[in-house]
Amino acid sequence: NWAVRSRLAPMKEVAGMLKRRFDNIITYLKHRITNAASESINSKIQWVKYTARGFRNKQNFISAIYFHCGGLDLAPAATK
Repeated sequence: NWAVRSRLAPMKEVAGMLKRRFDNIITYLKHRITNAASESINSKIQWVKYTARGFRNKQNFISAIYFHCGGLDLAPAATK
């Protein structure tokens, strides 16, 4: 493979990265899905944990996750 034999360090890095990630790249091309959704939810959970600065118990933490990540419509109902 010419990229691996190249004397250009950036080309070697890219070739190595493609070689290491080959299976993941093929899987993405077959299925067209990523783990972006799970990473997004994980990020929100970490934000909940950080902003609370601790929870009294596990159930309170789970409730906070449901509250912030559950997609609840908390807008008040329109009144006449």
